[in-house]
Amino acid sequence: MILRIDKLQIELPMPKEADPDAAAVVQELLGGRFGEMSTLMNYTFQSFNFRGKKELKPFYDLIANIGAEEYGHVELVAATVNALLNGASRKEDPSQTPLAPGLKARNTHHFIVTGQGALVANSMNTPWQGDYVFNSGDLVLDLLHNFFLECGARLHKIRVYEMTSNPVAREMIGYLLVRGGVHATAYAKALEILTGVNVTKMLPIPKIENSRFPEARKYEEAGQHRKLYRFSLEDYRDIVRIWKGTHPQDGQPLEVVDGTPPGGPQLDLDEAPEASIPGFAPEELHEIAQRLLKEL
Repeated sequence: MILRIDKLQIELPMPKEADPDAAAVVQELLGGRFGEMSTLMNYTFQSFNFRGKKELKPFYDLIANIGAEEYGHVELVAATVNALLNGASRKEDPSQTPLAPGLKARNTHHFIVTGQGALVANSMNTPWQGDYVFNSGDLVLDLLHNFFLECGARLHKIRVYEMTSNPVAREMIGYLLVRGGVHATAYAKALEILTGVNVTKMLPIPKIENSRFPEARKYEEAGQHRKLYRFSLEDYRDIVRIWKGTHPQDGQPLEVVDGTPPGGPQLDLDEAPEASIPGFAPEELHEIAQRLLKEL
């Protein structure tokens, strides 16, 4: 089961103006081959199908626990897309052209299909596919795939960072570069325990340090690259058998943290009545809110 908390994993700034083009490229980090939907569903299904849990419990705990964190990463990227689309339509009568900005946007589905919200699709609007999930049943092969998936995700995050200077997109990417580095390191350490091969020597892939990016550097300075959060009230405690020792890059001690990151508030996005979002006039929303309060 997933215990959901109504917070984002970090505090996102709200943009000063809409940026639909940035929203379009950020979609790759949500629904692309190496996006957060892929990491979430890969680790989730590997945990569902895991055999030999008693004998291999630390590895099961690791995969299941990271899968839980990835749910919040999907949520964070979706929130970023939503923030970048906030205010993208014009405050005009529907008989005019309030959605005209969508004509020149890279992804018109943001204006037509989702109501200026995130899609389960990549930057070219190709839907995320279930066959992106790799689950062979062979533990070493699955862990090796997970290591590869995290490295591929890191490459795409860096490239999207290099495509947009939008501070909202870059804040999200900076955080996920650091957290993805934790996951890649964790899978590398798991592979070393199983095979004796020091996979951590390959990191970082690509060969560029997170500290080169200001938004990532501040999270590393706060020690986020050394913390593996335990996303459960009581379970997955055996991750300490894998996430132990020192970080391969800075030599500082690794830490398992009971509980979730401090997090930040969910975004409060504007209504867009000109686009039927959420489908009520402002005075109707006020009336609904008052009626709900009376029913308490």
